[in-house]
Amino acid sequence: MNFWSIYQHGFARVAACTGHTVIADPPANAEAVLRQARRCAEEGVAVAVFPEMVLCGYSIEDLLLQDALLDGVEAALASVVAGSAELLPVLVVGAPLRHRNRIYNCAVVVHRGRILGVVPKSYPPNYREFYERRQLAGGDDERGGTIRVGGEAVPFGVDLLFEAADVPGLVLHAEVCEDMWVPVPPSAEAALAGATVLANLSGSPITVGRAEDRRLLCRSASSRCLAAYVYAAAGLGESTTDLSWDGQAMIYENGVLLDESDRFPLADQHAVADVDLDLLRQERQRMGTFDDNRRTHSARTGDFRTVTFTLEPPLTDLGLRRRVERFPFVPADPDRLALDCYEAYNIQVAGLQQRLAAIGGPKVVIGVSGGLDSTHALIVAARAMDRAGRPRSDILAFTLPGFATSDHTKDNAHKLMNSLGVTAAELDITPTARLMLKEMGHPFASGEPVYDVTFENVQAGLRTDYLFRLANQRDGIVLGTGDLSELALGWSTYGVGDQMSHYNVNGGVPKTLIQHLIRWVISSGQFGEETGDTLAAILDTEISPELVPGEEMQSTESKIGPYALHDFTLFHVLRYGFRPSKIAFLAWHAWHDPEAGAWPPNFPEAKRVAYDLAEIRRWLEVFCRRFFAFAQFKRSAMPNGPKVSAGGSLSPRGDWRAPSDGNARAWLRDLARFDDPAAPDDPDDPAA
Repeated sequence: MNFWSIYQHGFARVAACTGHTVIADPPANAEAVLRQARRCAEEGVAVAVFPEMVLCGYSIEDLLLQDALLDGVEAALASVVAGSAELLPVLVVGAPLRHRNRIYNCAVVVHRGRILGVVPKSYPPNYREFYERRQLAGGDDERGGTIRVGGEAVPFGVDLLFEAADVPGLVLHAEVCEDMWVPVPPSAEAALAGATVLANLSGSPITVGRAEDRRLLCRSASSRCLAAYVYAAAGLGESTTDLSWDGQAMIYENGVLLDESDRFPLADQHAVADVDLDLLRQERQRMGTFDDNRRTHSARTGDFRTVTFTLEPPLTDLGLRRRVERFPFVPADPDRLALDCYEAYNIQVAGLQQRLAAIGGPKVVIGVSGGLDSTHALIVAARAMDRAGRPRSDILAFTLPGFATSDHTKDNAHKLMNSLGVTAAELDITPTARLMLKEMGHPFASGEPVYDVTFENVQAGLRTDYLFRLANQRDGIVLGTGDLSELALGWSTYGVGDQMSHYNVNGGVPKTLIQHLIRWVISSGQFGEETGDTLAAILDTEISPELVPGEEMQSTESKIGPYALHDFTLFHVLRYGFRPSKIAFLAWHAWHDPEAGAWPPNFPEAKRVAYDLAEIRRWLEVFCRRFFAFAQFKRSAMPNGPKVSAGGSLSPRGDWRAPSDGNARAWLRDLARFDDPAAPDDPDDPAA
């Protein structure tokens, strides 16, 4: 495979085109279509969608009934077909065509010198400013037929799908303008029949608020149909006798806006995006109700006709024309992030509040280390007590220093506990840990500096053991603090260790989101200035288990890898089931240049790093080995806790069920499909 090719990673590049239409001048419009088609071909576009009746103009009213105009449209269409012979994209072009005794408003699908098929508009509108049925026939009942165009019979009907034989998952369907606005659009049936890319050729004059209505419908269609929706509206050049036009062009994928052009353009323009066909296929596979719906409507969806074509896409480096979030659990858009933090925090708070109420209102016992996870769990617990009308003193918070606990983190733990007004205590575990290591015959007890996994787990286990016994003693439950990222990697001590608790509010929250949740809590002023200052100090602390003594702080990320990369991989494995080679491709585009793309709000400048492909691959392999071959036995026994992120959870009762004795061989074999290819700007790389 060519690692740098989008078409090798399940993407297809699509475009929604709009430009200057010359009303009632088909030759000029045909040249304009081909001009944009040539540009799309240069950009590696697989499908280019043009506006409704682009070959003559949508707004020509009764001129549609003139033979001279219709003859000109057919000749213009022939020139588009001929001009497409050496071009890559499938062109979806709007044109009025004569058929039997009527004229139909059609989407003509053209590729490499031939017409693949013609799809009539199902529902020509006849209300408000629209008067289409005066000239045009509805095509909603046209199925299974043919139409003669350019002397040849080609498939005609609303039951047509266009499938690329050499691009798995690229299945195109076209509908026209008003078809999107009805309760059951043709595209809905087409999606159930297998279409993944839904094209809408639109005239759609602009009025105040209509652009938002279009966005709503396109987004909804793409989300409900688990598809890409490519929308192109008519723009400059249409008649302004009674209306105006804005040339809106946009591409949605499964409810997400991939690209949108400027409105009211003065020249040709197009929205371009790389649609993730793998993502759409995965969504349909795991959302079983999608196919259940297909079976319910099989009488309509079962007889769609498929026209196959060969795209022959370029397998070179075309870049990637879509936004890839560095932190898929943490949106870079400030408003979106603020909303996500509000929801995530309150999901955790409400979950804990309900659990405490359901089991008789016990106290909360929590270990507070001065690190991110326990800090966040503590403020969640404090807020839950506030909401329940209970005193924060019902939170029994313990800091449990061990052999390597730093003064900095311990001081932060005490400051936080005191500022929140919880019942605070310190319990030093080192005497008990020394006794246990001595009775085990561990070399450390004889003065040897042996800091192995046993040395670490004795401390982690004792902390949890103490918390459980304290909960027994003081009528409480142990609140877990381990996060989703640690669950994914198995970075916890099993059993009587930080893997276990009575309830865990953090189990659905990835490490990369927790810091933003704490920032949001600070900015929302929920706990006062003193607490806010302590939270800010904790945010600036290196992530460390603090289990191994020494002059240099023990760094978690230096051992298991950057949480930024691990959370990136986790999201795409858990949410979409992507293969590692594709995740590496996406990660490189997200992370190779710190100056490209947006960072989450308030993300520290010093931490805005880059990762090259070798490093991405290295930590991908670590993730695969730990996630698939090691950590599941810990997740299979994880405590209750709320799902928080749409990216998924790892509960065996929820999003993720897997064997505890699995292996990572399939994922490691996929990683071996590429062998550290040169960067795309490397002159030794054949894709450069």
